[in-house]
Amino acid sequence: MNNMQNDKVIASNRQVLRDYTIEKSYEAGIELFGSEVKSIRAGKVNLKGSFARVDEGQVYVFNMHINPYEYSRDEIDAVRKRRLLLHKKEIHQIFGKLTQKGYTLLPLKIYYKKRYVKIEIGLGKGKREYDKRHAIKEKQALREIKKGMAVEKGR
Repeated sequence: MNNMQNDKVIASNRQVLRDYTIEKSYEAGIELFGSEVKSIRAGKVNLKGSFARVDEGQVYVFNMHINPYEYSRDEIDAVRKRRLLLHKKEIHQIFGKLTQKGYTLLPLKIYYKKRYVKIEIGLGKGKREYDKRHAIKEKQALREIKKGMAVEKGR
């Protein structure tokens, strides 16, 4: 999102950016229990393998692993489905795109915004193998150009 400078990223899913082309991203709140918030503040959250889906008019994130808080009395499933808090208009936009072939809704990162825990979800299409190779070649070329400029600057 635009003002991520003053937001603290807790966890990110960089593998998604490698495997998918993200067309649009949304910021959403997460419906959490108190002990889950404490675990997230301790950094015990993992987005690897997680995904989001529209179910019964609501958006849920699945397979997002939040370790149980060690001092909690509650027994909460670490990978339960969690509801995302979005505007109805955004949910309708997402649902419309997901009905088209090839689109997936994926969590990109979890971060603090002021005192709230937020999640950024992205609407993306899977990259083909040759797209991934092309992206890697572009990154290497940019790296070599920057390295060459640094060597010239040092002369």
